[in-house]
Amino acid sequence: MKVVFMGTPEFALPTLDRLASSRHEVLAVVTQPDRPRGRGQEVSPPPVKQLALERGIPVLQPEKASRPEFIEEIRKLNPDLIVVAAYGQILKREFLEIPRIFCVNVHSSLLPKYRGAAPINRAIINGDTESGVTTMKIAEQLDAGDILLMRAVAIGENDTAQTLHDRLAKVGGELALETVNRLEENSILPIPQDESRATYAHKLKKDDGLIRWEQEAVRLHNLVRGLEPWPGAFTFYKGKRLRVCATEIHRGDPADRPGVVARVSDYGIEVGTGKDRLVLTRLHPEGKKHMLAKCFIAGYRIAPGDTLDLPA
Repeated sequence: MKVVFMGTPEFALPTLDRLASSRHEVLAVVTQPDRPRGRGQEVSPPPVKQLALERGIPVLQPEKASRPEFIEEIRKLNPDLIVVAAYGQILKREFLEIPRIFCVNVHSSLLPKYRGAAPINRAIINGDTESGVTTMKIAEQLDAGDILLMRAVAIGENDTAQTLHDRLAKVGGELALETVNRLEENSILPIPQDESRATYAHKLKKDDGLIRWEQEAVRLHNLVRGLEPWPGAFTFYKGKRLRVCATEIHRGDPADRPGVVARVSDYGIEVGTGKDRLVLTRLHPEGKKHMLAKCFIAGYRIAPGDTLDLPA
């Protein structure tokens, strides 16, 4: 099969790697333009570009994949398939009609659940015990195309968005290659999605990470896991923003108050919530580095009775 691959972030790397290592021919890799990244805002290439160059695959970086001149450039490659994994742009009908077969998307959820931009995060935030990867025929409507293959992955109670992302990315590469192989054999029957079961995982914003202490500890624990490493869950201590990077849940006491420190130990800072205690085990104070709770306690002298909440 002659394949054009489209992807940008680390999630897409296993898919490109598996395709480039297979018997199929990756004609070109399409990825987002180099952009400023990190604290220094230095212009750097997306991860997919770096891997493609290592593999000797031509790289294309259009600002917009919908531009007529770029559509014509891809059309001249005459691909059998276009495989997409977290590319970052909506593809229009004229583009979707280019390949001989169709365009395939590798999506990190069990569709039709969690269409949209942040399916991994939302699955953990919502306390799901299962996620997965779906390959689908791309349609004009977001993540609504016919399902090709699907593979479930368990979510562990200590999984973060990062750890689940890494497992799903690997599964995505395996499933993408299986999908291409079976399309070559004509042994896949696309299945329409059940629209009545569709849910959306909207794009994350930094403010989504605000910890509301009146909620139950289990919900806050899931929030912390689901937003790690970005955008991060946070609260405030003595007027300054405090990132909460890792937590556990302990049984509460009737005297606990939401947002008030109930107990401090080298292991963690136990804070009252709407139900049970949230134990803060790893923190990231404003302007400082990540640290274990015992380092934060030593440096900031936090004590029982102190309040974690919005600044006055």
